[in-house]
Amino acid sequence: MNRTTVLVVEDDTPVRNLITTTLKTHDYKFLTAKDGESAVMEASSHNPDIILLDLGLPDLDGIEVIKKIRSWSNSPIIVISARSEDADKIEALDSGADDYLTKPFSVEELLARLRVTQRRLNFIRTQLLSTSSVFINGKLKIDYAAGCAYLDEKELHLTPIEFKLLSLLSKNVGKVLTHKFITENIWGSSWDNDVGSLRVFMATLRKKIENMPDSPQYIQTHIGVGYRMVKVE
Repeated sequence: MNRTTVLVVEDDTPVRNLITTTLKTHDYKFLTAKDGESAVMEASSHNPDIILLDLGLPDLDGIEVIKKIRSWSNSPIIVISARSEDADKIEALDSGADDYLTKPFSVEELLARLRVTQRRLNFIRTQLLSTSSVFINGKLKIDYAAGCAYLDEKELHLTPIEFKLLSLLSKNVGKVLTHKFITENIWGSSWDNDVGSLRVFMATLRKKIENMPDSPQYIQTHIGVGYRMVKVE
């Protein structure tokens, strides 16, 4: 079973159906969005592995969608657009897209682009797994295998939930993780009371890892959205 999740952002129903049918046939998991705002919401809620993005959306231009997603996510973005001018391709790539496929396209070419992107993702993940049993960010160190965390070489006494939260944030350093994404990964659900519990655990975690919890260095709050671990130089 292919575990890669693809977000398909396309307002043209026949094209969207063609892409999703192709993905389903080849065992990809997929999400869909018909406009830019829902695309940003789906990307932030589910952190898809790959994003297929049309530029001509009814509410936001695709370039703006790329910039919004790139402000917190490194997920590969493959543009699928009828815009064939070099200037359009350059603008999309400069804004943060990873690849550009011009309409009309063949199913075989789309699958080839996906395979190339998958290979690159798998290589990056293999490299990370081989070197990231210990995560270091500033004075914070997390030993995933041992289940321990340290601040300035002193072991932190974390509860199991606090350690899971810290690990989840660190494995997505630089990304904004939504309340829904975090609660589903920590508790397996996203009820309102889980979000309340998340705020409590985040407050206790901050007291243990931040020298000044009111002016956090490691974990940044995005009000109404979620949390992000900041890369500390």
